[in-house]
Amino acid sequence: MGFDTIITNGTVVTATDTYAADVAIEDGKITAIGKSLPRDAKKVIDATGRYVFPGGIDAHTHLDMPFGGSTSADDFETGTTAAAYGGTTTIVDFAIQYKGQDLRTAFDTWMKKADGKAVADYAFHCIMTDVPAARLEEMNALVRDGVTSFKLFMAYPGVFMLDDATIFRVLQQTSKNGAMVCMHAENGGAIDVIVQQALAEGKTAPKYHALTRPTSLEAEAVSRAIALAEIAGSPLYIVHLSCDDALQKVREGRDKGLPVYAETCPQYLYLSLDNFDNPGGFDGAKYVFTPPLREKWNQEKLWQGLKNDHLQVVSTDHCPFCFKEQKELGRDDFTKIPNGGPGIEHRFSLIYSGGPAAGRFSINRFVEIVATTPAKLFGLYPRKGTIAVGSDADIVIFDPNREHTISAATHHMRVDYSMFEGIKVKGMPDVVLSRGKVLVEGDKFYGRAGAGEFIKRATYSGA
Repeated sequence: MGFDTIITNGTVVTATDTYAADVAIEDGKITAIGKSLPRDAKKVIDATGRYVFPGGIDAHTHLDMPFGGSTSADDFETGTTAAAYGGTTTIVDFAIQYKGQDLRTAFDTWMKKADGKAVADYAFHCIMTDVPAARLEEMNALVRDGVTSFKLFMAYPGVFMLDDATIFRVLQQTSKNGAMVCMHAENGGAIDVIVQQALAEGKTAPKYHALTRPTSLEAEAVSRAIALAEIAGSPLYIVHLSCDDALQKVREGRDKGLPVYAETCPQYLYLSLDNFDNPGGFDGAKYVFTPPLREKWNQEKLWQGLKNDHLQVVSTDHCPFCFKEQKELGRDDFTKIPNGGPGIEHRFSLIYSGGPAAGRFSINRFVEIVATTPAKLFGLYPRKGTIAVGSDADIVIFDPNREHTISAATHHMRVDYSMFEGIKVKGMPDVVLSRGKVLVEGDKFYGRAGAGEFIKRATYSGA
């Protein structure tokens, strides 16, 4: 009786090791890794000259998400399809609890959005926006059901923002139930004052979205969040960190030995305030997301943060809104531009291209950043995030020499522009498997809607 699939002649790469081996798959799991495994498999994939990576994990996506009178353009089918093309085989999306709702309603709502649509596996964080004392107990029930992280906002007053006392109570609760708080760290109150003053002065163009959110107000909120988590005895994960000012605060916390982690996103590594200076005027709306783009010099600081483990993860914060009809809602007022950008498809190649291919860090560190650490932090490891016997056969066969120019004309996201239009990357996925099934081979898609499963996650156990 042979294997279902065998991947031959490739170079297996994990967060710690690089070696030549065959990988055998049966019933969706990796069942053997070794030299010269028997070739009597139903499917043999020759990975000569290519890397065999664990499938990517994007721990920050927003599919089918209502925001500002619109809904993000990718649903769970198109979003996970685009992710698969890019080498990402597991996403962690956000179930949003709206004012007056219990947490279970948020979870059930998002489970319905994904059910029958996702082509690859998914999990959820829960966004908490309304947290009276009685809500804290509801967190424990979600943790038992595998939703082991909760997102809180220090920004967007009147919509998502929580006060410090509420944030502190949630952190205390996670210190008891083993969950992780994911924090959107910006000083929303001060930013709102600056925004209102800008509008009163007639500053309505997209660039003012960035100019009204100073880096020091991101850094201040990161510092405050770390202090609250330290007192509560809770781990903390800073989402979408955008600038060196904020990175310094994360470094300080980690240097004290605190369990503080942070992600950045490809947009902060490749784009900057300069992207608002195109001649199209309103074209800058394509780059309206929060935190905003920063001065270009921050990019190299973030790359070095990834190299030196001051930053642990790259996620996308994929939240696509079409330029036509969606982004255009804010043509006369930047505050009405739906916040978010499309990136789920290109994370793997952008980070490989700017990381190992550019000599900034090793291929093992690359795997750590895009797969292993998110799996460990968010309770998916060792089922996901590595290549090991017993792990899910989520595998990317990756050609390190294949070049590609990113463009909306060829991407698979359901959105009419690319933030990374015209950027050339070196290194592309050739074959992508989810639990042993081929999703993408060459440029052909073989997955099916509904094949993705909800993954119950374990509680936080460190990275």
